[in-house]
Amino acid sequence: MKRALCYLLLSSLLSAAVACNRTGQGSAGARVRPFASNLSPTIRRVVEDAIDQTRYTVSYDPSYVKLNYPGGDVPLDRGVCSDVIVRSFRKVGVDLQKEVHEDMASSFNAYPKKWGLAKPDANIDHRRVPNLMTFFERKGKALAVTNSGADYQPGDVVTWDLGGGITHIGLVTNLWSDDTGNYLIAHNIGGGVRLENVLFSWRITGHYRYF
Repeated sequence: MKRALCYLLLSSLLSAAVACNRTGQGSAGARVRPFASNLSPTIRRVVEDAIDQTRYTVSYDPSYVKLNYPGGDVPLDRGVCSDVIVRSFRKVGVDLQKEVHEDMASSFNAYPKKWGLAKPDANIDHRRVPNLMTFFERKGKALAVTNSGADYQPGDVVTWDLGGGITHIGLVTNLWSDDTGNYLIAHNIGGGVRLENVLFSWRITGHYRYF
């Protein structure tokens, strides 16, 4: 059985359409901006892992998969946009599968009702962008959405509306684009995890700073 993750459509057609909106592809022309001296080791590790995912997550696969709990994951060579966040957070001891499931189990009505579920599903709930947005907001991690790139710092999580009811999520890295003055985003939008200059390519719907 297959269900939508990051909302069902991201296939070859969506990848082609989204590519037209990118403000710069890949990490060509980017440079590493040193972390601030007072930045926590936790954030450094989250960012470094998100960047490292570009080496081994090479495909986008929205299949519904029965996972172990807690700590369950699909094979590392594949995943969806939310898996970038889940995997990076796990590197610093935050298991979003467990955290989201427990919060949904105690407050199910606080979460979106988009998938016809009558109860939480630990196999997929943490891999759905609207659920992650709700979880971050409930934990007081939401920041203002602005049009200033300076407000989006390494380790921040950003969500977008791609249009047509499709949501997306990515993580701000410390790779810097001199062309736009923005940090690159680690995300998986159809061809594996990539580092791209896409912060303002789509309408931002959420900005979160968990650590």
